[in-house]
This record gives sequence, structure tokens and C-alpha cells, in this order.
Amino acid sequence: MARTTPHDPPPAEEEPLYRRIATELLGELRDGTIPPGDRLPGERRLAGHFGVSRETVRQALELLRRDGLVATDRRGSHATLPGLPVEAPASLTFPVGARAATPGTVARATVTWEAPPPDHAEALGLAPGRPTLIHRYRYATTDGQGLRTAVTSFSAVALAEVAELAGYRDRADGTAAAQLWRAYDWMRRAGLTLHHRDAITRLASTPSVRVTRRVHDQYARPLEITDLVVDAQQEALVYEFTLPGRAVRPATDSRRSPVRRTAGAGARR
Repeated sequence: MARTTPHDPPPAEEEPLYRRIATELLGELRDGTIPPGDRLPGERRLAGHFGVSRETVRQALELLRRDGLVATDRRGSHATLPGLPVEAPASLTFPVGARAATPGTVARATVTWEAPPPDHAEALGLAPGRPTLIHRYRYATTDGQGLRTAVTSFSAVALAEVAELAGYRDRADGTAAAQLWRAYDWMRRAGLTLHHRDAITRLASTPSVRVTRRVHDQYARPLEITDLVVDAQQEALVYEFTLPGRAVRPATDSRRSPVRRTAGAGARR
């Protein structure tokens, strides 16, 4: 039997909880769950995510700050690990179906503060008649062909979490141009992980199709819903998908593998 001497080291103490949380958070930073440069969720959300107190989260963040893995400024805490920020998938163009204005085309976008359509209010969890930020988009060639119209309603969560969107409330009079093409980037910078679901339906007795996009965050909270109507008589809808980075990769070790699908007016649903 081994003898114990006064020179033996004392038994190792259990790892402090805040250090374990710091390790788990660091793992999420390294695997890209929170992209480099993006803002971390607030202390309350992190506490709920890890099932600990806000004080424990605060201590874990302080540990990561001392190690230079997290930086904090007036906008919150940010991951500072080396690496490029994860780009938003190309399919997340705002609004869905938006196109850049080119010679021979006209693109117009405005915002209003009003009650959304009933189906939008229901999808966003808004009480009937409660106003919110509404974005309207219209695109067409100068002769009126290829018409695309989109109506987007933002949730109370999106307006509370994304300062750039909330800032449009005071100028949402429906007259001034409002290009919100960076809306999804703003959401990601606010610490929201975006999940979207697009549904395509044919409109009866017309050559048009409707695309309904619903976007929610990592906590399953609705962020926005968009209805896009496209005159698809002479054009196709092109959707581009990006496979997750953990999928099986080809020999070239490419991390992003775009898959393109087209759906014209006569496509099978």
C-alpha cells in the first residue's frame, strides 16, 4: 500500500462551475455556433442556455476576457477567436426574391408602422390590431413585366433585439425609400441564429406563384414573415442552399457546397 507523506500534493478540488461554463462556451465559439466577431447572447440568455445563474455566466465571460477570447464594448460581448465570420447563406436575401435595380428595371422599398395582415399577426404572435414595422418591396421592368411584390412583417422580438430595425419606426411613413437588404445581417450581429422555412404555392387561375418565408431564431421565436408574389410566366425562381459545414465534404475540402434548384410556374410542388 502506498504511503502518504507530507510532500504529497493535496487532492484536486472540483473544477469551479464558472470555469466549466467558460469551457463549454469556448467550445461553441470554436465550432462556429457563435461566429467570430458576432455579438454573444446576453447574460440572461446564456444563463438559461447553460442552466446556471447570471453571476456564473459573468464570471465565465470574465475568464474568457482575460484570455483574450472575448471582447466587450458598448454593444456587448463579442467572440475574438481567429477566423472569418460565417457568412449568411446566399438564399437569405432580404426580402425573399429581391433583385438589384438594373437599367430597364425599377425596384422600390418602403416601410410603414401599422397593423400587419391577420395571418402575419398570428404567425408573429402579435395581438390583432397591434402595429409593427411593415416592409413593402416592388420590382418590375419598365414595361411592367416580371413583377415581384413582397410584404414583410417584423415581430416584436426582432424590433426589441435589432436596433437597426427599431430605428425605422420613427420614419416609417410609407413614403421614403427604405432598403433593408442588410436586415438578416443585422439580426445575426444582434446574436440571433436565423432559421427559415420557405413555402411555394401556385395562385389559382394566374401564372403567378407565392413564396412565404418564415424566419425564427435559435430560441424558436418568430422574427419575420414575408409574402412574395412573382409573375412567373416568363421566368424561373432560383433557390440556392448551403450545406452545413459538418456535412461530408468532397476531396477539395470545400466548406461550402451550393446546391441550386429552379422552380418555374409549372414546377411540381
